Amino acid sequence: MYVVIIIVALILFSVWTLNLPVFGSLPEQERLIKIKTLQNYGHGELTNRSLTPMLPDGVTYWDIILGMLRGNKNARPKKALPHLVPDFSAVEGIKITWFGHSSYLLQVDGIRILVDPVFSARTSPFSFIGTKNYEGTDFVKVEDFPELDLVLISHDHYDHLDYQSILMLKGKTKHFITSIGVGAHLERWGIPADKITELAWGEEKEINGLKFLARTARHFSGRKFKRNQSLWSAFILQTPHHKLYLGGDSGYDTHFKADGEQYGPFDLAILECGQYNVHWPLIHMFPEQTVQAAIDLKAKVLLPVHWGKFTLATHDWNEPIMRAVKKAEEEGVQLSTPMLGEPLILDKSYPSGKWYLD
Repeated sequence: MYVVIIIVALILFSVWTLNLPVFGSLPEQERLIKIKTLQNYGHGELTNRSLTPMLPDGVTYWDIILGMLRGNKNARPKKALPHLVPDFSAVEGIKITWFGHSSYLLQVDGIRILVDPVFSARTSPFSFIGTKNYEGTDFVKVEDFPELDLVLISHDHYDHLDYQSILMLKGKTKHFITSIGVGAHLERWGIPADKITELAWGEEKEINGLKFLARTARHFSGRKFKRNQSLWSAFILQTPHHKLYLGGDSGYDTHFKADGEQYGPFDLAILECGQYNVHWPLIHMFPEQTVQAAIDLKAKVLLPVHWGKFTLATHDWNEPIMRAVKKAEEEGVQLSTPMLGEPLILDKSYPSGKWYLD
């Protein structure tokens, strides 16, 4: 009898836990109807343009678990990472301030756009589970930001969509723009529907004189066990005088070259560079592929992100940027390596210090 009671209690606790707000909500009603009309929707989920198995042939989840258990003594920096205190004052032109991983602030002629804001200590639904941010990377807090015109969210994974950060940002953000389906999470967290713009690949929206185009990425989505119910995207930002490619998470594929041909050249490409592994080679790029993607996009300058704050793979923490810098030098690609909090100012200042060397 006691065993039955324990089992029932565990089931009820699991159901209660999985319905906590941090997990968000799945698309329903009109949002779901639209998703089901998309070309890349079938068999109950959204898909990539190219066949993208989560694991390559011969690799099992047990292989991944063993790799994680082996660990890597260099997976985290041995000392606090350096940073500059960010300056949020407006400038003429375009200024980018990177806060580590994939979070950065775009300031475009006074318009403030915060991308994939994650300011919690862990990329997890719970504050006591998951990889912790590196020492020195918590130098900026949500309360430090002035009023924001836009928050842009590429997809719904915990290292890009942070529940606690969104709760603190919603009162100082005029509008949210994201991939279709992600709005279901935002609405559950108290953001009004009229403050949310959701785009499918190929759709665009003009806000404050800036044009945002949702473009193809090669990845997946999900905050619980049911995956791929909301979309994952890159975004092209067109200003009156510049074009920026704001890459979300993506494995390498032909979509970079296609966007380069159709929309390039880009003044800047912000691309993922980190958290790759031979066990999941199709959903994240290796550093050399990041550089090739910048070439495909016809980017004048590459800013590698998705590193420098969290360890979500087994490589050395600074291996991604070291490999990317080496490949960029070989290929003649201009690559910028700003310190955390250090501004990159388009057409004026592209920091290239080696602060990441131990």
